[in-house]
Amino acid sequence: MRSGSEEPVPLHEEFIYCCGAATHVLKCGPWKDLSKDESKNLPRLLFMIIPGNPGLAGYYRTFIQALYCGLNQQYPVWVVSHAGHCKPPSGMEMIEDTDIKELEDVFGLNGQVEHKLNFLKKNVSKDIKLVLIAHSIGCYITLEMMKRASELQVLRSVLLFPTIERMAQSPQGKLMTPLLCKLRYALYMPVYLLSFLPEGVKASLVRFALRGMKTCDESSITTSINLFSVDCIANILYMASQEMMKVVERDSTTIKQNLKKLIFYYGTGDSWCPQHYYDEIKMDFPDGDIRLCEKGLRHAFVLDASKEMAAMITDWLQDDLTKL
Repeated sequence: MRSGSEEPVPLHEEFIYCCGAATHVLKCGPWKDLSKDESKNLPRLLFMIIPGNPGLAGYYRTFIQALYCGLNQQYPVWVVSHAGHCKPPSGMEMIEDTDIKELEDVFGLNGQVEHKLNFLKKNVSKDIKLVLIAHSIGCYITLEMMKRASELQVLRSVLLFPTIERMAQSPQGKLMTPLLCKLRYALYMPVYLLSFLPEGVKASLVRFALRGMKTCDESSITTSINLFSVDCIANILYMASQEMMKVVERDSTTIKQNLKKLIFYYGTGDSWCPQHYYDEIKMDFPDGDIRLCEKGLRHAFVLDASKEMAAMITDWLQDDLTKL
C-alpha cells in the first residue's frame, strides 16, 4: 500500500482556538477543510492522531507524512495538539480573549478529552469515518472519547504504548509523581530563565539532551524548543500531574464494548506501561487485538522510529481499508 512517489508531501499548518485554548493542527493531504459545508468531495475516512504528553503536534510531523504516503495519499492524516501545549505564533495568546468560557479547566485531563471532541464537532463532517491513532496518554483520551461520544463513526482505534491504567504505580510514575504533584512549580523559574536564550542555543541544548540516540528526528529537535516556554511547560506539567492522580483503573467496560475496533501495542521495556500490564489485559481480553512490540521501540517512538511505526500501522489496517 506504500507509494513510491518522491513528490513532496502536502502539509498544511494551522494555529486555531479550540475550546478557547491555542491549538496547533498539522494536516497531511490536500484536504484543508473537512466540515460539512466544504463540498461533496469529502474523503470517506480521516486518520486523526491523538498525541501523548507533551502533546505537541510537531513531534508527529514525520509520522503523519510517512503514514499519509503509506496510505497511497488516499486519506487525510491530521494531528491535533493538546490544548495549550503549543507556543502560539506572534499576535496569538495562549487563551482566547473572550467573555464566553467554553470549557472549565481545558488544560486538565478531562478538558483535553472535551477539546478533541469539540475539534471533531466543529471541523469534521459527521459523515466521515475515523481512524484514531493514539499515543501514550492519548490512548486514555481516545477511550474516553469513544465512551462519551458513541455516535462517532470510529472504524479503528490504534492505541500505541497505552497509558490507560495505574500510571502512578508504573516505574516511571513512581519516580515522576512526587515531582509532578508537589514540586512542579519549582521547574518554572529555570524554564523562564532558559527562555531568554537564543534559538540556536536552545536547539543545541535539545541535541545534547537527546545525544544518546543513534538517530533523532530533526522535527523533534525543532518542536522541543517549545519546551522552553513557561506557559507550555506549565500546561504540560499540570496535565501530567492529573494523569498521575486520575489514570488509575483500566476502563474495561469501554474496552469490552469497543473491543473489535481496538488495536493495542505495548512495549517490552516501557517504564510507563510495563509488560505485566500487557500480560494482564491480554488475559482479560483473549480475543482482543493486543500486540507486544518485538522491535525494541521506545515509548517516545516519535523521536527516532516514526517511519517504522507508520509502516506497521499501514500493514495492520490493510484489511479494514480494502473493505471500505
